[in-house]
Amino acid sequence: MTLRRYLRPAAAAPPGSGAGAGAGAGVEGGERCELCGAPLPARHDHLVDRHSRSLPCACRPCWLLFPAAVPAPDRVPRYAAIPASVTALPGFPLTERDWAALDLPVRLAFVYRDSALHHPVALYPSPAGAAESPLPPDAWAELLARHPATAGMTEDVVALLLHRGDRGPECFVVPIDSCYRLVGLVRTHWRGFDGGEQARAAIGGFLDEVRAGARTEAAVA
Repeated sequence: MTLRRYLRPAAAAPPGSGAGAGAGAGVEGGERCELCGAPLPARHDHLVDRHSRSLPCACRPCWLLFPAAVPAPDRVPRYAAIPASVTALPGFPLTERDWAALDLPVRLAFVYRDSALHHPVALYPSPAGAAESPLPPDAWAELLARHPATAGMTEDVVALLLHRGDRGPECFVVPIDSCYRLVGLVRTHWRGFDGGEQARAAIGGFLDEVRAGARTEAAVA
């Protein structure tokens, strides 16, 4: 599954389909594991392909073959398993001053560490797909240093989802495929200049799923 699948309108999953990819319930459709060809259930796992920058669909046995962690800086494997868990970081110090320092033009964005680029990448959903926002490295490093849980974030496979909403700032560690599903939802439902009611409902539904499925921990595995 390439990232384009998440960005095309026809590819986006409805808000009720789950916040992250995972093996489990669902009827078998036309999709097959992109490594071994086995048929897949409607909800299944994904890998990160670091060579093609894509998210291949994977059966559980193939998914288990590729640990998410990078064994050494000079031995980065091609594939990495995307975890399904979501972790809430209620103590993440995301103040108005912090948000201004990050220079993000929107109220909802995600940041992940890219093993090929060797620096964090900030993206946000837009009507045209995933838009990148330059991230001031000093401001980002200072922010992460104030929450030790972020030290456990694995490159490429998880992201820090940042939301500055009416209920205050929220922060979650989420699977990277969930972030691109959010991008697909926004692109699918966006109408007019400000997105419209459909886009707001889709984003709200996605965030509700993240909150409902999140566990709160002191450290990120």
